[in-house]
Amino acid sequence: MNKLLRAFLFLPLLIIRSDAQPPDIAVSDPSALTIARLRFGGGSDWYWGRSSIPNMHRYLIENTNIAVVDKEVNVQATDPELVNYPFLFLTGHGNIRLTDKEVSGLRDFLTSGGFLFANDSYGLAAAFRREMKRVFPEKELIELPFNHEIYHCLFEFPNGLPKIHEHDGKPPQGFGIFWEDRLVVFFDYESDIGDGWEDYEVHHDPPEKREAALKMGANIITYAMTH
Repeated sequence: MNKLLRAFLFLPLLIIRSDAQPPDIAVSDPSALTIARLRFGGGSDWYWGRSSIPNMHRYLIENTNIAVVDKEVNVQATDPELVNYPFLFLTGHGNIRLTDKEVSGLRDFLTSGGFLFANDSYGLAAAFRREMKRVFPEKELIELPFNHEIYHCLFEFPNGLPKIHEHDGKPPQGFGIFWEDRLVVFFDYESDIGDGWEDYEVHHDPPEKREAALKMGANIITYAMTH
């Protein structure tokens, strides 16, 4: 698992340029990225935002030279094919409950080169923090400073995460868990960039909000694939 994940995560990237063209990538290309959605129990709507990942895939294809296979993939932390998808996306509202096997599987995945981006679509924070404590009992979710590379590796976000949706009106915050000095979990709170990836018709977010959400997503993905 470790070798295969690192083969994905340390691919050389030609970062964004004005003349970026969609790469000619076959679906079988083992080097291409597909954002996989993490399924979980507990009652929360893990499937929330059907247009978000396709739109993020499209943004990467049109604006960067990251090789992408645009397909829908949903995985559980116990699935054998998890190894094929080193970038996981988790979102929803409310409760999350991982089984003991899922806790173990997710820990193995993250400590072997995988990355989890968790988007609080609203009301997810308490349950997510509880489950992450089961995955990493020895670790804490810590707030990343604004000068962290994840906010600057592709597009500049000098004030950290963009504020996409109001939620409780608090400032947006980005939290992370590190394993052996590598960021393996990134959690956006009071930002909801995942909703900002969705089709305009879903939330009617203004263009500048949607663009900020997609750019921040590209930063997270670029950072995960190069560290």
